[in-house]
Amino acid sequence: MDASPVRSLMNAEDIRNCLERLADEISSRHAADGAQLALIGIQRRGVYLARRLGRLLRQRLDISLPEGVLDINLYRDDWTTLGPRAVVGRTALNFAVQGRIILLVDDVLYTGRTVRAAMEALADYGRPRKMERVVLADRGGRELPIHADYAAERIMAGPDERVDVLLDEQDGRDEVLLRKKTP
Repeated sequence: MDASPVRSLMNAEDIRNCLERLADEISSRHAADGAQLALIGIQRRGVYLARRLGRLLRQRLDISLPEGVLDINLYRDDWTTLGPRAVVGRTALNFAVQGRIILLVDDVLYTGRTVRAAMEALADYGRPRKMERVVLADRGGRELPIHADYAAERIMAGPDERVDVLLDEQDGRDEVLLRKKTP
């Protein structure tokens, strides 16, 4: 991590409470059609958030809820700028996407380009009945006409700021940080 000014926006308890609220909202909206739901986490931190959310939704809806992992790196419109060896992660969708209601989970929604890439990647696996976006933090600043159907927090961040989500599974702690971008 860099030494730029950092402000903590959410701690572990805040994140836990946000996921509970998201689970309540999703289960309320999908009480009648919950059996058609499937969660897909976008690599990396979206995968961990999807797993946590999946546990909560299974309890609330009393359903079997398939989960998948999606890597979108090869579908990004900037993949050639990711360096000489772009890292491609694992995609694992062990269920049929066709006809399902897909909850596409990620940590931060910013420009919309990640979601666009995820939609393109999912098209290779079938046509969902519906796709909804679930994010922990919506920081605004869209470049594409994409929105979050479920956003735990809306964060006001300027173009010179970055929202970093840290999760225990990857980073050893749960926290959301706002930091100045380094030049």
